[in-house]
Amino acid sequence: MNKYELMLMLHPETAEERQAEIQARLRSTIEDGKGTIIGLDDWGRRKLAYEIKGQTDGLYSVHTFSAGPETLAEVERQLGITDEVMRFMTTRPPVRSPKPE
Repeated sequence: MNKYELMLMLHPETAEERQAEIQARLRSTIEDGKGTIIGLDDWGRRKLAYEIKGQTDGLYSVHTFSAGPETLAEVERQLGITDEVMRFMTTRPPVRSPKPE
């Protein structure tokens, strides 16, 4: 299993209930694929540097999880077909090794 960070940007007019549904579906997809949720950091509404799909704001959240590549592919597929998702990006954070003494 690999560790991933997923930054998710939703349309600014997305209702809180719908945001919760999207996050719950994301969580269930990861857990169904034998992955684990490590953390969720909700950044809230942020101003964009440039317009995306005619919007100047977005609702940001960062999800940290560990999962296999098949689970990651399913998560990205589901996000790609969700209308409220304006952008998303998944990265593997660098492995930090302890400093030698």
